[in-house]
Amino acid sequence: MAPKPDSHILASAASDPSSISSMDPLFLLLNFLPYSVLRPPRLRLKLPTFTLPSPMTVFSLVLLTYFMVVSGIVYDVIVEPPGIGSTQDPYTGSVKPLVFMPGRVNGQYIIEGLSSGFMFVVGGIGIILMDLALDKNRAKSVKVSYATAGISFVVIAYVMSMLFIRIKIPAYLH
Repeated sequence: MAPKPDSHILASAASDPSSISSMDPLFLLLNFLPYSVLRPPRLRLKLPTFTLPSPMTVFSLVLLTYFMVVSGIVYDVIVEPPGIGSTQDPYTGSVKPLVFMPGRVNGQYIIEGLSSGFMFVVGGIGIILMDLALDKNRAKSVKVSYATAGISFVVIAYVMSMLFIRIKIPAYLH
């Protein structure tokens, strides 16, 4: 059974003959002909429901993004440096691996960026652990453990980052 045509469209078109003549006849044909024969289906679609991700999932994604940014992933993709460098020992002539690009502050090997980024993430996790140690609802032994681990992580990250800088720039802070 064909649907009834919209009476208000036909009535307005009949009352104003200039509106029909101003329209393209092909448009009128394509607009009314298919719907005089076909009936559009009645769809009962449900909107999809999205659940929020857990806080730990969001934290993990933020931490991963932080690691990628401070590791220099963008630099690695654009410049395409080698994964690790090499140098030849002047006395023995053997080739030794080189992790840090010496003398260039604005250049890095891929492994150098990843190791520096890992140290920054370790320092950030240490700060988070120190913050968790301030929670009043935790047992004292847990708070001491969090504080000890947090301080250790921050100190290790700082010492290793300074060591990385001293390896990269030998005359730094001397």
